[in-house]
Amino acid sequence: MVEVIPTTAFDPSEGEVARFGRHLARVHLAAGSVPARGSAVRLHYSSEGGRMHCYLEGPAEAAAVLAMPGFAGVEVRVAGARSAITPVRFAVAKDAR
Repeated sequence: MVEVIPTTAFDPSEGEVARFGRHLARVHLAAGSVPARGSAVRLHYSSEGGRMHCYLEGPAEAAAVLAMPGFAGVEVRVAGARSAITPVRFAVAKDAR
């Protein structure tokens, strides 16, 4: 899931909106072998504290396309980025051979 947050300078033109639509259409191509039904992009909008948030959800295979900014004046946050991964560590018993 990718979060797209508009900044105060966000004011897209009609051309930018059309380009963003074409950008989202590429997700299906980038998904590769994922069936068409599973390669859909889902948009979720919400408002928190007076700021609009847009969440883009799609197949993991197309994560790079989803994370590309489609508009000028937006901040893109990738949920579950590599920096958020916590390694799992297993304790080894001293008697184990």
